[in-house]
Amino acid sequence: MDLRQLEYFVAVAAEQNFTRAARRLNIVQSGLSAAIRALEEELGATLFIRTTRRVDLTATGRAFLVEARSVLRAAADARQVVAQMQGLYRGTLSIGMIQGLAPLLDIPDMLERFRAACPGVEIRLVFGGSLSLIEGIRTGELDLAFTQFIGAIPPGVTSWMVACEPLIAVCAPTHPLAGRSDVALDELVAETFVDLHPDWGTRQLIDRSFAENRLSRRIGFEVNDLSTQLDLVAHGLGIALVPKAVIANRVWEQAACLLAAAELAEPEICWELAVVFARDERRQPISAITRMFLGVLQSSVTVLEDSDADPVAVAVPA
Repeated sequence: MDLRQLEYFVAVAAEQNFTRAARRLNIVQSGLSAAIRALEEELGATLFIRTTRRVDLTATGRAFLVEARSVLRAAADARQVVAQMQGLYRGTLSIGMIQGLAPLLDIPDMLERFRAACPGVEIRLVFGGSLSLIEGIRTGELDLAFTQFIGAIPPGVTSWMVACEPLIAVCAPTHPLAGRSDVALDELVAETFVDLHPDWGTRQLIDRSFAENRLSRRIGFEVNDLSTQLDLVAHGLGIALVPKAVIANRVWEQAACLLAAAELAEPEICWELAVVFARDERRQPISAITRMFLGVLQSSVTVLEDSDADPVAVAVPA
């Protein structure tokens, strides 16, 4: 018994006619009939009831059809795995990311480990806001993205949470908020904000938090990168709400104490970092290259997979 015989059997069962099945398989009818007879002889069972007008499955044939389709599906999956593994040696991995990930993720280390496993894959990095990155996943421009996720997950897209950080208020050292704790959100309504553009997830999170508390705020500056945002804050042009871990190193090291921080009162505003990628009908990443990189990520940090996603099983180099 071989896969070709199983394919012939399934085709005859579907068409209920040897002539149509032979045409579908692009073989001569006599060859198809001979193959089915050989299969029946090997099994020692009659699979079809043959009449002049149609071909019907016997009870044994119906049971065998279930198993034959299962074997053919497994063979197709095996071929796909081989093809995808071959693809690990070539191709492109496009990764989107927001700014300021260094305190939370060691991206260079993960890229190094991925490159060691897949030296022939070209790696492309794209920086942007949350909305544009998620749209890139949806359209296929990006394979995966590290971004702050707000709202419902688009169809065909899966997100895994990588980190959760409270937002803190950042200001100039001479600002009245500097060094305070338990700052209520309504105390910030009189402040001028230096904020990111509306397509950034952090901006959407802050806007939503103020709206849920029926508060409004004044945005004096809109910028598209974290460095400019912090520089404007350091010069006393406003305050900003930023993730605590993302800003910690810049406050105390890079900014040379030109920035100060204030912690917000409970309930905290939680900033969630997620890795987002497209999935197939079996809820798996759509390519072996993406699966390999997600395996590297899982070996580096603890991820919380959403309820729609199955674990990714890949071999990751040490």
